[in-house]
Amino acid sequence: MKQALFIDRDGTILVEPEDEQIDSFDKFQFVPGVIRNLNFIRTKLDFEFVMVSNQDGLGTDSYPEDTFWPTHNLMLNTLKTEGVEFDDILIDRSFPEDNLPTRKPGTAMLAKYMSGEYDLANSYVIGDRQTDKQLAINLGCKYLILGDNVQSWDEITEILFAGERTASVRRTTKETDIDIALNLDGTGVCDINTGLGFFDHMLEQIGKHGSIDLRIHVKGDLNVDEHHTIEDTGIALGECINKALGNKRGIERYGYTLPMDDCLCQVALDFGGRAWLVWDAEFHREKVGDMPTEMFLHFFKSFSDAAKMNLNIKAEGENEHHKIEGIFKALARSIKMAVKRDIYKFQLPSSKGVL
Repeated sequence: MKQALFIDRDGTILVEPEDEQIDSFDKFQFVPGVIRNLNFIRTKLDFEFVMVSNQDGLGTDSYPEDTFWPTHNLMLNTLKTEGVEFDDILIDRSFPEDNLPTRKPGTAMLAKYMSGEYDLANSYVIGDRQTDKQLAINLGCKYLILGDNVQSWDEITEILFAGERTASVRRTTKETDIDIALNLDGTGVCDINTGLGFFDHMLEQIGKHGSIDLRIHVKGDLNVDEHHTIEDTGIALGECINKALGNKRGIERYGYTLPMDDCLCQVALDFGGRAWLVWDAEFHREKVGDMPTEMFLHFFKSFSDAAKMNLNIKAEGENEHHKIEGIFKALARSIKMAVKRDIYKFQLPSSKGVL
């Protein structure tokens, strides 16, 4: 089945001016990176390109057609010289108050794409507004919204070419019930509840400083103690990251040292497929918050084993809270570095040819 990219115009291909009308050449400007990335998508992938745009009142006295088409045609001709052509261009000219079904997020303009010939579940709406997001939902498409779930055209192209790096793991035993979902290419949105406040705070550092969207919900036998909750969360989180990494093509693979007040924390890692942990950190308190310090080692060992990663951790300093928080932040930064992808060098980072 065919797949399509339903691409908005103003704010997505062209920079949208304050008055929201690109009606003169001095307002004409491409969104950064759009031409290079559209060319990459067009030449490397099999999506049809469909422009879907609301142009409020186009053809009226307030927005005459002869002020619109010169800049529109300049855009199309410029893109064409760079190997980018649209298979279809759909422009709705109504005002919002007209409430016509042809106007995004209405789908009337797109009826032929909903006839069963297109694989809408694996097609995308690319835009910059909530109406574009709602259009995708109405069509049954995925969506990539600039300023929302993606921040640049480089990110859009990476997802289209190499796939979304999301994963979820459900791990249930007689001792714990753990539900984890993550997006390695997120923005650091976290929803974490393990029943241990300080552990939640540490896990949040992974999401926030690693730019990973992270949901962790844990029900554990805390009436016994904290051991099973912490250790099993490490196992499930490691499994989830390993799953999200997929074939690991194009990743940096290696990853960070950072100071936190009196402490210096070093975390080096390798997503090379061989699990190992080196732990060089001492803690002299029984607990930090409600988390036993003896469980720090257990968490990182479980995490590194399940993620199939080589993890080397060293921390120096006096303040125990700063020390462990610095470790988690350094871990997050290491992960962020190591999972970064380069779709222009989409190879396995290994001389062995396998990771």
